[in-house]
Amino acid sequence: MSVTITSIDIYRFSIPMEPFTIATGTMDHAQNVFIRILTDKGFYGVGECSAFPMIVGETQDTCLVMAKYFAGLWIGQDALDIPARMQQLHNAAAGNTTIKSAFDIALYDIAAKNAGLPLYQFLGGEKREVESDITIGISSPEAMAQKGEAFKASGANILKVKLGKGAETDVERIRQIREAVGPKMKIRVDANQGWSFEEAAFALQAIGQYDIEFCEQPMRTWYNDKLPELMKLSPVKIMADESVYNHHDARMQIESGSCHSVNIKMAKSGGILEAKKIHDVAAERGIPCMMGGMLESRIALSAKLHFVYASPNIHFYDMDTCMLGHLADPCVGGVTYDGYKLNIGDATGIGADADEGFLSGCEKFTV
Repeated sequence: MSVTITSIDIYRFSIPMEPFTIATGTMDHAQNVFIRILTDKGFYGVGECSAFPMIVGETQDTCLVMAKYFAGLWIGQDALDIPARMQQLHNAAAGNTTIKSAFDIALYDIAAKNAGLPLYQFLGGEKREVESDITIGISSPEAMAQKGEAFKASGANILKVKLGKGAETDVERIRQIREAVGPKMKIRVDANQGWSFEEAAFALQAIGQYDIEFCEQPMRTWYNDKLPELMKLSPVKIMADESVYNHHDARMQIESGSCHSVNIKMAKSGGILEAKKIHDVAAERGIPCMMGGMLESRIALSAKLHFVYASPNIHFYDMDTCMLGHLADPCVGGVTYDGYKLNIGDATGIGADADEGFLSGCEKFTV
């Protein structure tokens, strides 16, 4: 049996937020795109992506242009043949993984709804406890330490600290945060490619004494060849983020001795289909993964939680995107937070949709 795609609705899904700063820039709204893929069976699938131009190179506008192009390729096609549909997009345009992820998620939503299952069950998974970290954006050491204290008071157990703007100041940031939150709280750091090799070696050696769980992406990807050397010098474990977009990247990073773990993000992988391949490549080689994200709402976050339930090699959860200063919640249904723990019901598909009131204020295109 097939499920035929009849039309696709595309929305400019901008979410206002408090300014959030990482090594490569500052965002004051989430540049998201929301899509609905309508079918001849009377139900639709939803997908969302979050453009982060400083990292992936796509903007909300480029995502919208490509969404209209991609949608035209899929009208009249079978939504259940996910590998074929995604290959159509890859054949049409290289890259553009962020907007591709919204299309991929919508297909999985359709497939699970067609099977009458929540997505995690469709993927062969089962529920387990998932506790997210909470991220501290780059600011002064004093302000970041205060933020850490506030997060600890709110019940957080794991901090993710953005670094990468001045190695010496970064060390002071970590010193003050560790002093503020005490010895028990987990701290992981993310340099977002902000250091040179020399800065990375200095900073990681200096913060090693503060019991850091791991460091994400210390250097620009053009220094990938220096990662094996940095691995030997660093007392802090290294997680590959921007160095791994697909399962080929994962294989190369792992087999060259360039990382201890891998961060999977839908905006890099192009969605669940490729994310599963990254997960499996890492699992086969004994390398744990993290579920990460950009600035998605609870819609895409719901898809990610389903994927986590079906992915036993995901051991770390950076799933706080909706908690990083979003000033609106455009989602109905979907993920709920119990403190920093994530839960979701057993509605079919991803179990989340966009709020119609919010959508009424969004620019819309239909193909």
